[in-house]
Amino acid sequence: MEGVCIMELKDVLKFETFWMDWMPAEAAIAVARDGDYVYFRSGALNASIRIGQPVERGSIASQVMESGQRVERQVTDFLPGETCFGIGYPITGGAVVVLLSSAYIMKQKEPVAFLTGKTEDTWHPVPVEDILYIESQHKKTWFYTEEGTYSTAYTLKQLRELLPDTFLAVHRSYIVNIRCIREITRDISSGFLLKLKDEALLPVSQNYTADVRKRLGF
Repeated sequence: MEGVCIMELKDVLKFETFWMDWMPAEAAIAVARDGDYVYFRSGALNASIRIGQPVERGSIASQVMESGQRVERQVTDFLPGETCFGIGYPITGGAVVVLLSSAYIMKQKEPVAFLTGKTEDTWHPVPVEDILYIESQHKKTWFYTEEGTYSTAYTLKQLRELLPDTFLAVHRSYIVNIRCIREITRDISSGFLLKLKDEALLPVSQNYTADVRKRLGF
C-alpha cells in the first residue's frame, strides 16, 4: 500500500496536541476503532458524532477501514442537510477522519485572475477585472468585455466558485462584475435591473434579490 501510513491508536492520540497546532480551528476530527468512534473533536462544525457511536457502512471512516487507504471526498454523514469535505487516514484497526466545511475549503482557494475565452478558432486570456458580466445561454457560457464576447468551457456554477468576490450572481443565467454596475433601477414589474457601464441591462431574479441587496448594501 504505497503512500499509506498505518498507526496504532495510542500513537494517534499522542498527536492530539500536534493536531490542535497545525489543523485549522474549524476542523472536526474523529477517530474510529473496531467499528466505533472512540475520539471526537467538533472544531467549528456542528457535527453529530458521539463517542461509542457505530461507524455507518458507506461512511468515509468505513471506506478507509475497508480499503486501508486514504480517502478524500465530500461527505454528508455528520452534518444533517449540509455537505463538508472529509479526508480519512488509516490506522491499525480503524481510521482518522478530518472534516472541514465546504465554505472553509472555498475560502482557501485562490480566485482566478483571468479567464481564457474563445472566438472562432482563437483563444484569449482575459483579466477578470475586464469582464463586465457572464451569461449562460443555450447550454453555453459567454463572458462580455468592452472589446468583445467570448465563450468559455466553465459553467456558471463553476465560475461562482472560481471568481473573486467582486463578482455577484444576480440570476441563474447571469454573473456580474460589481465594479461595472453603473446604476440599479426597477423594471415595470418592480424587479431590479442592473445597468452596466456598457449600457447592458441585466435583470435580478427574485431568488437572488436578497443576496444582491445584502452584497450591494441597499
